[in-house]
Amino acid sequence: MEKNTLLAVVLSVLVITIGFMIQNYFYPPVPPAPAPQTEQASPAQATPPTTKPVEAPTVSPVVPPSSQPIPATGTIVPLKGETEPGESTVTLETDFFLATFSTKGGVVKSLKLKEHRDKDDLVDMVLPAAKDPGAFSLSFGGPGAPALDVPFFVRRVDAHTIEFYREFEVTGFPDSAFRLTKRYLFKPGEYLMQIDIVLEDSNLNSVIPLNFNNVAYTLRYGPQLGPQFTKLDGQGDYRHFYSYVEKKRKEVKVPEGKEKEVTEKPTWVGIVGKYFTVIASPVVPEYSILLSTTPVEGIPQSAQIYIARPVIRTARQTDTYRFYLGPKVSKYLSRYNNRNDNAFGLQDMNFDEAIDSSIFLGWLEGILKFLLRLFYGIIPNWGVAIILVTIVMKILMFPLTHKSYESTSKMQTLAPKMEELKRKYKDNPTKLNQEMAELYKREGINPMSGCLPMLLQIPIFFAMYGLFSKHFDLRGAAFIPPWITDLSAPESIYSFAPHKLPIVGWSDIRLLPILFVITQLISGMFTQTAGTASNAQMKMMTYGIPIIFFFILYDVPSGLLVYWIVMNILTIFQQLYINRKRRVSQ
Repeated sequence: MEKNTLLAVVLSVLVITIGFMIQNYFYPPVPPAPAPQTEQASPAQATPPTTKPVEAPTVSPVVPPSSQPIPATGTIVPLKGETEPGESTVTLETDFFLATFSTKGGVVKSLKLKEHRDKDDLVDMVLPAAKDPGAFSLSFGGPGAPALDVPFFVRRVDAHTIEFYREFEVTGFPDSAFRLTKRYLFKPGEYLMQIDIVLEDSNLNSVIPLNFNNVAYTLRYGPQLGPQFTKLDGQGDYRHFYSYVEKKRKEVKVPEGKEKEVTEKPTWVGIVGKYFTVIASPVVPEYSILLSTTPVEGIPQSAQIYIARPVIRTARQTDTYRFYLGPKVSKYLSRYNNRNDNAFGLQDMNFDEAIDSSIFLGWLEGILKFLLRLFYGIIPNWGVAIILVTIVMKILMFPLTHKSYESTSKMQTLAPKMEELKRKYKDNPTKLNQEMAELYKREGINPMSGCLPMLLQIPIFFAMYGLFSKHFDLRGAAFIPPWITDLSAPESIYSFAPHKLPIVGWSDIRLLPILFVITQLISGMFTQTAGTASNAQMKMMTYGIPIIFFFILYDVPSGLLVYWIVMNILTIFQQLYINRKRRVSQ
């Protein structure tokens, strides 16, 4: 029994350890970089900077597959007019968004979610960088072309729609003028926004003169999805690239500092974080997508989407792009599967496929999430809800664990007989095992039953870990302020950052892992079999395993440790009851 129990414990430790190693291998920590700096916008109607031409990349003439070839485009510059637009910032507010635009390039500098906070501010879906044009910048040419940095005229169409427009021309080509309009459309009650790129030849009698290696322009989201972070380690936060192709989600691995083209034509692509996501869905006939993590000054790590539009063969073209920028919650993401549930009339978009879930234990996570929400509805405190869920799990497992603990307790009464058999057959291990088996059989004891409680805890542990790491409702959920202020993150009673302890790299002293070790040791002392307290294997299981787990679980979400500590306390009381019952029966 002792060897099998030890083996099961060691295997569970190995499974958890290897799980963390795999996680850290695929999503390694990112070295911290200087904190982002918010770019200061110029006052409204400020004097515009000197207009600079937009240099196109050097290209060779390309003949498109058409009866009327479109020549390669040269340098594009703003068309001179009687008035020049000024560089300024403008804002637009909906029930969900607080958007800040810059007329320089007609980009989004900030897109804050009014219903979600990030420490002392709102969550910003556009993580600012020191030297970045802003989100939804546009370049004439491919992803490597420079973003437009000239001021645009601005016009408010209505309370939820704003346009930025400017006329351009190709140097050296007469009658090559065309107008570019970027129209941002929001709708009440939606985390989805629409961007229309309107290109119109000024004479309306010739094709729009944009051809850079068969690319007209590129629309870019970047430099990074908010909220703020210092590192991406897969536990505190992460960034994954997903593409949705032929009704199947695929993860696109983009190494740090690299780019990767999506070779298939996806319905959508997305950047997915722990709690928030941005999903891009182009509504244009042809496009190509490039995903990038190339460095951007001022943020620890970038995550960018480039959507390149091929050459345009008409005198007027309107391209539509839709972006979901909001919480990674099924309530909002799944509404785009039914056209009657969203203001844009979208159908079968399957944005909810961006939600991460466990392949093997997703059903168990679902049950635990349902119970958490149920108890939170009764007592609006997520920490109390976790405790109540723990009690329910203990009650459900009681028949099996109680029988196991009774069997373990009963073995304590057999300790003298077991020691006698060990002395009698110390030189004959085979005979000793036979006599031990006969003793267990006569007394009705299953020596393997002691492993059962621990084996039951393993799937629940992993399901709880996944739930506390991803369940949106637990983000920023406090239990006992000012101690446990976020059940989805590790707690801290004292921080000495930026200093770190050698070897382990800790910058905080945490109380919950200490409480876990204490309760685990007490529980182990109550459940160990009498007569084996001096056994080296039992000492390892009773004292060594909790200490190993202390290091493994030091930085896990505090909600997981609350669950395990309460489970240990309930186990201690259960064992006390069994021991008292056994003493009375004697």
